[in-house]
Amino acid sequence: MKGKILGILTVLIVLCTCLAFATSDPWWNLGTSKFLQADNIQNLLNRLSLFGILGIGVAFVIITSGIDLSIGSAVCLCGVLLSILLKVDYKPVESPVVLQVTAAEQTVLLDGVFDTLRPGTTVRYTGGVGSGVIMTVDSVSVAGQQTTVKVQEKLQRNEQDGRLAIAAPIQKLESGDESVVTVPADAEIQVGDQFQLVKADGAVTTQRVTAVTTEGEESRATLAKNPGEKYGSDAFAILLKRHQRTSIPMAIAIVLVVGVLLGFVHGVLVTRVKLQPFVVTLCALLIYRGFSRWLTDDNPAGFGELQQVLGPVASGRVGLAYRGDEMVFGIPIPFFLLTGIGILAAVFLNRTVMGRYLLALGRSEEAARFSGINTSRVTLVAYMICTALAALGGMLFALDNTSVSPSSFGNSYELYAIAAAVLGGCSLRGGEGSIFGVIIGTAVMQVLNNMIMMLKIPQTLEQPVIGTVILIGVLGDELVRRAAAKRRVRQTAG
Repeated sequence: MKGKILGILTVLIVLCTCLAFATSDPWWNLGTSKFLQADNIQNLLNRLSLFGILGIGVAFVIITSGIDLSIGSAVCLCGVLLSILLKVDYKPVESPVVLQVTAAEQTVLLDGVFDTLRPGTTVRYTGGVGSGVIMTVDSVSVAGQQTTVKVQEKLQRNEQDGRLAIAAPIQKLESGDESVVTVPADAEIQVGDQFQLVKADGAVTTQRVTAVTTEGEESRATLAKNPGEKYGSDAFAILLKRHQRTSIPMAIAIVLVVGVLLGFVHGVLVTRVKLQPFVVTLCALLIYRGFSRWLTDDNPAGFGELQQVLGPVASGRVGLAYRGDEMVFGIPIPFFLLTGIGILAAVFLNRTVMGRYLLALGRSEEAARFSGINTSRVTLVAYMICTALAALGGMLFALDNTSVSPSSFGNSYELYAIAAAVLGGCSLRGGEGSIFGVIIGTAVMQVLNNMIMMLKIPQTLEQPVIGTVILIGVLGDELVRRAAAKRRVRQTAG
């Protein structure tokens, strides 16, 4: 194993050296090397970290002589789930459903009873053909669970759907370095809410609230931006309350639990139903990809305002070198995550009983079973670790990309992970592997990908390069195995 790691480390050093000279102008002046530029090294470390997490996960499965082809689709599914769980909506405090608008009678029939609607209240109709109409309540009557609102304005058409949004009159709007809107105190504004500022002609500007002060019967809300328009006494403000589906820690925990459950299902199908790992994970690849597209209606899924909060976890850096206040070079935050995961994985694999069981299972399942090892449980653990790290990687990849396109996000990531594991010394026959070797193998894959871009090799050759690397790794593993077998035969004969 040490020989394999030393070999792939030598390959990495040679690749980096050759690429450093190949991207210099002239070739001997390394100070001009594009490969050695700070931005490129930082990006390489970031990609190494993200793909390294996936590689470590799949290494545990390969060590048991299994395989997981669903990693890319699991990455996509977990990225989509994180986006859905963290979705932020802005909704009016009270938004009655409109059942019927009768133009001739100037009435709006609402589903439910609403005490906040009184004569003189201003409302805005949305969702129907006549969306955007501002109306003033003239009278309100309740019959059963329905409310009929007569308005002062002459309505243009009959409608049968939509909603009403209750608007508060703007008492004052001050524009300057900070725009401040003053409304009645009963609006119950909070930082993070939004205001729709509506002019009499129907023009709407949406602004986020950054600060709130309440004095007596007035609330002063500081807006994130200057709306750039004059809003007089004929303008109104509709308060949109901020609703986040789950908290950030809860969303992350749910995605990780989903990842672990996916691995549990894989393990059960392999150990209990006795299906081949190749078949199980190939089907999972298709299922997870299709489910991701269904969840988003095949539309990109993003993180909106939360990207600023969570984005630095995947793309932020810890500065090491500065030029004045400008960071010249920094270590990507995911690199620290990879380091921590790598240390834990190495200790688990090499210093714990379960780790030894994993290696024993890969060498011979039958021998491991006869020696008293619960091989089914060990296999379950391997697949659960793999998909848990895929879930973590999926969240980091999604935050690094800022959005998830379910039709393509994560495509071929399983190939990168498997190639890195094989290059790093994990035998596809099982029973052998090194976490440090996997990280080095990941680095080789990322340097090769960087070489394709730096030397302007057509991107269409990326997958042939990956396939060739995997083939070389498998051939190398087979040649080493045969040489070791011959050496044992000679020793036995001697």
